[in-house]
Amino acid sequence: MAAPPELLKRVPLFSDLHPKELDSLAGSFKERRFDEGDTVATEGSGGIGFFVIGDGEAGVTVHGTQRATLGPGDYFGEVALIDEGARSASIVANTPLTAYGLTAWEFRPFVESNGKVAWKLLQTLAKRLRAAEQRET
Repeated sequence: MAAPPELLKRVPLFSDLHPKELDSLAGSFKERRFDEGDTVATEGSGGIGFFVIGDGEAGVTVHGTQRATLGPGDYFGEVALIDEGARSASIVANTPLTAYGLTAWEFRPFVESNGKVAWKLLQTLAKRLRAAEQRET
């Protein structure tokens, strides 16, 4: 099942997309369901998926330390897609979770062809870098 376009519209990366672009992108996402306690992504493992949470809640841990809680409209996995490296955090479903995933081979061409999304992605990564640097000091 595709992602609901109205859900993707709430994601800052996609909020400026034209409705036709949003509909096209939504069709590329695939629905994934997780039970409470299921691991959605594992820190250090390879990442081939970008996810947007539709329903439920998930915890984010880095080196075993709880860092954040994600809910509907939140997203994760973009860093591993960009650098094709390992996941920087683990994501575990705190409740039954519905997420919509997009693979690297679908995400990359979309970002390459959409400058607004690419710019927002850069801004998001810069904010995360600043936050990580502040935590280290």
